[in-house]
Amino acid sequence: MTQTLQPVAATADTTIAIALDGITRTYRSRSGDVHALRGVTHAFPRGSFTAVMGPSGSGKSTLLQVAAGLDRPTRGHVTIGGTPLTGLNETRLTQLRRTSMGFVFQAYNLLDALTAYDNVALPARLAGQRVDRAAVLGALEQVGLRDLAKRRPPELSGGQQQRVAIARALHTRPAVLFADEPTGALDRSSGRQVLELLRSLSDDQDQTVVMVTHDPLAASYAHGVLFLADGQVVGRLQHGDAAQIAAAMSELER
Repeated sequence: MTQTLQPVAATADTTIAIALDGITRTYRSRSGDVHALRGVTHAFPRGSFTAVMGPSGSGKSTLLQVAAGLDRPTRGHVTIGGTPLTGLNETRLTQLRRTSMGFVFQAYNLLDALTAYDNVALPARLAGQRVDRAAVLGALEQVGLRDLAKRRPPELSGGQQQRVAIARALHTRPAVLFADEPTGALDRSSGRQVLELLRSLSDDQDQTVVMVTHDPLAASYAHGVLFLADGQVVGRLQHGDAAQIAAAMSELER
């Protein structure tokens, strides 16, 4: 591991958005147990933008799923915004995800028949909630697409569609925005726009962003990079550029 990487420790700071304490995730298979995460302890401060990286099979997607309450740890505890996820039933977990978490994936998951406005409003409608027009337009304003609220996805570029997906995630003003390879399907220019948006959400609006990526250039937009290997946190790199991040990844993959 390079000298720029430092061990990661937990913190009891009250400004923590997500706390992972001794997280282990083991899956059963015919060939034996698969240890996707092995005692991961880490804290994500509020307002931070963190990229999670590691070789294939390192556990980065599992970490995101467990942190977001989409998967339950075998052992350990997850806390989101001061709320422990341990012991919450599926109904309460769903409610917490709707109010405190936003999700952005490589696939935009937009409905082509709906306008950008209606795609952003859709989760509220599905939850039986009253749609706040000002909040929907405000979310589109955040991503620079208020003037395109009446456009449908086929009338938008890939980068614009991903920004609509981000607006949908931001509509409920979540405490944490989880992004899984959000630029994986975008060209370099569109990807840069999305990454600049994610960085601005953190810098200007105190939004906490956790992004899984395999791309050192994408990771360089984050404040810091969390590196995983074999289901364990092996270090972090603060304010690294793409070359430094790539070098750290190369070392992990030897």
